[in-house]
Amino acid sequence: MLDQSKAPIYDALNRLKQMRIVPFDVPGHKRGKGNPELRAFLGDWCMSLDVNSMKPLDNLCHPISVIKEAEELAAEAFGATQAFFMVNGTTAAVQAMILASCKKNDKIILPRNVHRSVINAIILCGAVPVYVNPEVNTELGIALGMPIAAVERAITENPDAKAVLVNNPTYYGICSNLTEIVRLSHLHNMLVLADEAHGTHFYFGNGLPAPAMAAGADLAAVSMHKSGGSLTQSSFLLAGKGVNSGYVRQVINLTQTTSGSYLLLSSLDISRKYMALNGMEVFARVIDLAQYARDEINRLGDYYAFSRELVNGDSVFEFDVTKLSVHTLNIGLSGIEVYDMLRDEYDIQVEFGDIGNMLAYVSIGDGKQNLERLVSAMSEIRRRYKRDKAGMLNVEYIAPQLVTMPQKAFYSEKESLPISQSNARVCCEFVMCYPPGIPILAPGERITNEIVEYIRYAGERGCLLTGPEDMSIENINVMRE
Repeated sequence: MLDQSKAPIYDALNRLKQMRIVPFDVPGHKRGKGNPELRAFLGDWCMSLDVNSMKPLDNLCHPISVIKEAEELAAEAFGATQAFFMVNGTTAAVQAMILASCKKNDKIILPRNVHRSVINAIILCGAVPVYVNPEVNTELGIALGMPIAAVERAITENPDAKAVLVNNPTYYGICSNLTEIVRLSHLHNMLVLADEAHGTHFYFGNGLPAPAMAAGADLAAVSMHKSGGSLTQSSFLLAGKGVNSGYVRQVINLTQTTSGSYLLLSSLDISRKYMALNGMEVFARVIDLAQYARDEINRLGDYYAFSRELVNGDSVFEFDVTKLSVHTLNIGLSGIEVYDMLRDEYDIQVEFGDIGNMLAYVSIGDGKQNLERLVSAMSEIRRRYKRDKAGMLNVEYIAPQLVTMPQKAFYSEKESLPISQSNARVCCEFVMCYPPGIPILAPGERITNEIVEYIRYAGERGCLLTGPEDMSIENINVMRE
């Protein structure tokens, strides 16, 4: 057992400050002296810790001292064989685990309701996606998890697949039966990759869904900055015992910066320490807070803050009760409309809103008073703006028609068409609402009238549409015929 009260990178930075080194290296602001306005904004302490790799601080690309020790502590805290510090966001962790598992023309089995980083990685390496369409809750309009029978069928029909990727959980808090998916995949010599961008707390809470490492997954991308308390853009990539960690590090070094931020690295180190020592207690409180808010919102009427009642033992095997996901259509407002009203009229920023739902992210920095303010604002919105919901769309997930491999489509000869005139053409780029960053369209998929209508409707309701080369989202690139 390692001493989880230690924070090697944090300690090394403190020792560095006491050495009073004269810097003739980068960064050029030289501990803030070269940029007084930035120094005044961020503070002396922050600027003094924005330093370059050097012997006392180790090197992220090839750690042999304090970063290596910090990674060993993180691996033990998360129940992994190896942990890698990631400073390019969980996007880089997701891409690294796919690039380490799949080469060109290798098949990977996955749900289609994945973050764009997954499909980006498939474009980069030229893998072949085998989509398992998730079930859909038609009342809520949301995609659920992957049914075990569908995963088993995909494995049986594609015995040459190299890996199976699982969301653990989805943005809404839905979890598939990860343990059984691991068992089935390993029986067929396939790796299991877990996108745990929204599941960091699973490792440190009682009564929460199984974390990937405990379920036996091979690789997991964990957003420590989301529910674990580290700085934005800092994450972990976790590896299990059957993974060649040396090769994974080589793959990480293909895309991750060689100038790792010690602000991000130290935040990972300190947050891991805090979670390892206090996580169980902290997340017990988070669970209680989320349940309090859920109960209060459901008492308002019309809103539906859903939870474990959705569990069906298969496509919703478990539910993350820290997720305060709320269905809004019964007050005649889309999730994005409630999102906008909370921000613009009540100074409350929730995580995201979409066509039918919104998500308030409850985590370690929250308190009951702020949740009471959220509930009060939602009550006022219902009282002031409730209307008939006739004519509102309620389906968030449209099953794709994959025509061409994503890499081929992305790099193909293309032409730009008005989205309204793109029906039946093959898309060459992404269209998505962000957040959550799950593509409505991805490269290689057939554009349909249903998708065009969804894009139009989402834009009219105020969703932030991103992805196309045309920033106005009026035109879309399609494969040239």
